[in-house]
Amino acid sequence: MKNLLLAGLVLLLGACASHPDFDYDKSVDFSQYKTFAWIPNASLTKGTNNYQISELMERRVQQAVNDELRAKGMELVSPQQADVLINYHASVDTKVDVDTFSTGYGARWDYWGIGYNVQTTTREYEVGTLVIDVVDRSSNQLVWRAAKEGRLKKNQTPIERTEVVRESVADILSNFPPQAQ
Repeated sequence: MKNLLLAGLVLLLGACASHPDFDYDKSVDFSQYKTFAWIPNASLTKGTNNYQISELMERRVQQAVNDELRAKGMELVSPQQADVLINYHASVDTKVDVDTFSTGYGARWDYWGIGYNVQTTTREYEVGTLVIDVVDRSSNQLVWRAAKEGRLKKNQTPIERTEVVRESVADILSNFPPQAQ
């Protein structure tokens, strides 16, 4: 019985894994975009005071986005020459996880009742959200946006943080350019 509960919990946690959420303008021909640049004054750290969203993290995210877009055949150029401009945002929210477990049950026939004991635990944790925007430079219109959220882990090495950023950015940009649907 214990193994069955553990297997169920593992499946439930796997189902909760965060997938990127994306949206795009279906009227845009994304095959025309060959070059990109960062929006001047793009800042990941603006508007947040979480210690994990720092200039170090900002450089990691920019490098990961640059690498992913280059791998897709796009070229990094100056903002004046770019087909699209890239912007990004990050936020950190505190969430609460509440678990209630039944710790036992009992029945008393002389009182015609059934009862059970429960134990409830709560934990606070931080969830970070990374949003990447693609703006058509000539029209100055947002044409594609994707976001992914994930639980922030503390006490990671710089190498671990870089790997998490690379995986997250690759996941976010996995459907850029979007395929016709």
